[in-house]
Amino acid sequence: MAVRIRLKRFGTKKKPHCRIVVCDIRRARDGKTIEEIGYYDPSKKPTFISIDKERAKFWLSKGATPTEILKSLFKKQGVI
Repeated sequence: MAVRIRLKRFGTKKKPHCRIVVCDIRRARDGKTIEEIGYYDPSKKPTFISIDKERAKFWLSKGATPTEILKSLFKKQGVI
């Protein structure tokens, strides 16, 4: 099973916030997830990011691939 770490969108139009989730690569963006490992709110100033670093490192060690946006967020938070 191919696993990806990506954002799951919530919120209303023009006021998004996202959860950082681990899910199967074949699932829809807002579909069923394996685990939620964080929260991201780009609409707040400064941007709010909350990541469970231990769980993120665990999934990365198991072969999960983060999206491009999450790669940059992980670098900012010191996960990668």
